[in-house]
Amino acid sequence: MARLRLKAVLVVAVVFGAGFFAGRIRGHVPGVSADIEGKGRVFELRTYTTEEGKLDALNSRFRDHTVELFKRHGMTSIGYWTPQDAPLARNTLIYILAHPSREAAKKNWADFGADPEWKKVQAESEANGKIVTKVESVFADPTDYSPLK
Repeated sequence: MARLRLKAVLVVAVVFGAGFFAGRIRGHVPGVSADIEGKGRVFELRTYTTEEGKLDALNSRFRDHTVELFKRHGMTSIGYWTPQDAPLARNTLIYILAHPSREAAKKNWADFGADPEWKKVQAESEANGKIVTKVESVFADPTDYSPLK
């Protein structure tokens, strides 16, 4: 049951995210990066499950450090979400990144993981124990009718 609920949340996140950001991109809203409309990219949908009570710490780490580190390592942030309904609202972060290709994604993640700043941030944020208990990653290509490509 929980697995089915998680899959439903992921589908809703992808549909909502693609529609929301496609609408913002088409309207050329200030602050939305022009590279979101690039061609030939692969999208990566990631879902993180946290230890009980650690979602705020994960959001802080992303807000204060991770998003900028992603940018430095060639990863384009499409969006970040937390579910509205329990139990996932208490421990789940869902986000979408774009990479030029699967090969680039592999290199981006390797470079990110080796970054001394990331290692420092991770160690400091996990001084009182691990934050993330589970990471799920799904790579996807936009369909030919998708407004976000």
